[in-house]
Amino acid sequence: MAGSKVLVLGGTGPAGICLLRELAFRKRATVVFARNISKIPSDLASNGFLEIIQGEMNDVDALSRAVAQCSIVLSLLGPQITDRLENHSLYAEIYKNNLFPLMRKHGVRRILAMGTLSIQRPEDSWTFFQPMVVFFVRTFCNSVYRNVINVANTFEHDAGDLDWTIYRIAQIPGESDELSWKTDREGGEPFVGWIGENGWTNSIKRAALTRWLADAVDGKADTWIRKMPAVSRSGSG
Repeated sequence: MAGSKVLVLGGTGPAGICLLRELAFRKRATVVFARNISKIPSDLASNGFLEIIQGEMNDVDALSRAVAQCSIVLSLLGPQITDRLENHSLYAEIYKNNLFPLMRKHGVRRILAMGTLSIQRPEDSWTFFQPMVVFFVRTFCNSVYRNVINVANTFEHDAGDLDWTIYRIAQIPGESDELSWKTDREGGEPFVGWIGENGWTNSIKRAALTRWLADAVDGKADTWIRKMPAVSRSGSG
């Protein structure tokens, strides 16, 4: 039976730290599963709403302890643009072979996972920016491109019984220190929809993105279940 906490994966990068700050600010009981827990700032590591479980994503026992406590997974897992990965399905296999089975075992249905503009959807409208980005990543960072595409395919083909959303992002500027997070989270409501629609832009501050993710914990992104929307700063108005 699912627990009641929020599970954060990829919580030690800048966006992950912003997400932990947002969840702690909202007093949401949170479990962060991470390999290098020393990257978590001390003010967060000592926060009573945050539990840290150390482990690799292939440490099934440790990951199972984390999943068992939670009702929703917020994932920021993904390759860096500078990564050179021999396994083009590394992240897809983490989801398919490790995380999805544990979610089913513990009755956890909801997951929001990070994607990028390399994932193209039929609902998207043409922009100059997206094909330019896809061409660059596919040509010069092919292992990163293949990993992102394989994650999208895995969610579509292997997670049909789960309530998944892949949120697609482009540029995510912003720092993760407390002052920057407080400032950047007040950037207004983000755009959530299809690339090229009125209001879509090619960036969103990290703190604004993670505020949207925290809203999703309360069901505010459920209209996007089994879809792959783009999330950005709103350019309308």
